Amino acid sequence: MGARTKARKRAVDVIYEADQRGVDAVTLLSDRVGSTDVPPINEYTVSLVEGVTAHRARIDDLISEHSEGWTLQRMPAVDRAVLRVGLYELLWAADVPDAVAIDEAVELAKGLSTDDSPRFVNGVLGRIAVIADQLRAVL
Repeated sequence: MGARTKARKRAVDVIYEADQRGVDAVTLLSDRVGSTDVPPINEYTVSLVEGVTAHRARIDDLISEHSEGWTLQRMPAVDRAVLRVGLYELLWAADVPDAVAIDEAVELAKGLSTDDSPRFVNGVLGRIAVIADQLRAVL
């Protein structure tokens, strides 16, 4: 597993935990960075968590608009976290090709969530990818 793949999983873990605990993900992550109880945190993990947090309102709006038949609250919490990271990479991480952002999110969903989650994540991110250039132009 590559360093960025591991960083993405760690970011999903932090975003998921923060969501479940009702705390700020950046604060949770910063508590971990200084801790000797956890392995060192990759800079890309920090970048992802900070990026998702900074753009969370827009990310959540886009997920809600494009997740046909699902509200954010109704979808599995792991799927929400995976979609948030995947969408952040899709729209704001200029060095990550769209296909890579989607593929990595689908792989995370395969490993962390339900049997239906990979298809769901792929569908939501795929619909957004079609209009990604238009969205990036107004971000």
